[in-house]
Amino acid sequence: MSVTWWLTYVLTTLILSLSPGSGAINTMSTGISHGYRGAVASVAGLQVGLALQIVLVGIGLGALLAQSQMAFEILKWAGAAYLIWLGIQQWRAGGTLDIGAVSKAQPRRKLFRRAMLINLGNPKSIVFLAALFPQFILPQQPMGLQYLILGTTTIAVDILVMTGYATLARHIAGWIKGPRQMKLLNRIFGGMFMAVGTLLASARRIA
Repeated sequence: MSVTWWLTYVLTTLILSLSPGSGAINTMSTGISHGYRGAVASVAGLQVGLALQIVLVGIGLGALLAQSQMAFEILKWAGAAYLIWLGIQQWRAGGTLDIGAVSKAQPRRKLFRRAMLINLGNPKSIVFLAALFPQFILPQQPMGLQYLILGTTTIAVDILVMTGYATLARHIAGWIKGPRQMKLLNRIFGGMFMAVGTLLASARRIA
């Protein structure tokens, strides 16, 4: 994997982590109601859940590649199409983030477990990873090392983003409660998803 291709992956995972979702809601809520230490426990729980998802996706994709390289290539095209579709859906989405819905005081142990279950219980995250990983996997290179690089990068980027959400929770939460701001965010990230999907599809054609 070249440095340029890895940086493309970093950008893609950064968009995923920044995009408002259940993990961002939980992190901001925890930062507001439990302070920085509670938010750290919550972010740690999110990463454990994410790591388990990455392992599951890696095992499944590895098995698929072992059976059929053509099926793996089809999955790459389907994944690029899914990213574009996801961008369209996010562009059209509206509404607000309900920060107060998960802001009840709880011990840090429960905050950790709740955050872990939030990621594990989010099938969209697994589907996204299953669509994203094949775009950057090179079958002729060692699979294990590539999955390790992609998985570690995904978790590292998510930790940085969620820590930022937790640190700036009060300011961010107050800004994105309004429907206009939420609609703007959805269009920004929707456009980014569509751009990434188009870029990856173009890379497939060039390759």
